[in-house]
Amino acid sequence: MLKKTTFLTLLALGVAAAAPQMASSKDRRGEQNEARAQMMAGKVKSIRSIENQILPRMAGSEYIGPEFDPNALVYRLKFIRDGRVLFVDVDGRTGAILRQTR
Repeated sequence: MLKKTTFLTLLALGVAAAAPQMASSKDRRGEQNEARAQMMAGKVKSIRSIENQILPRMAGSEYIGPEFDPNALVYRLKFIRDGRVLFVDVDGRTGAILRQTR
């Protein structure tokens, strides 16, 4: 029998995976390559730097992972808290939080 938190986590992941804006694995590799290229060119901070800044602020949440928008140079970090998927959009150049769902 699944624990309630495990069930809610799996349910939230299923909802997030079914969202139309989610990228395919091929697109995600392209995102990762583009993020790396932008970082190597000095245009954005590394995802590790962004995560080190944001994750401590999201205590009580489970980190799912990042996405990168190469056009806007924005990282979107995804979390689950209390069965809800939360998004934190971060400016890749400065590390400033642009938007955060609650």
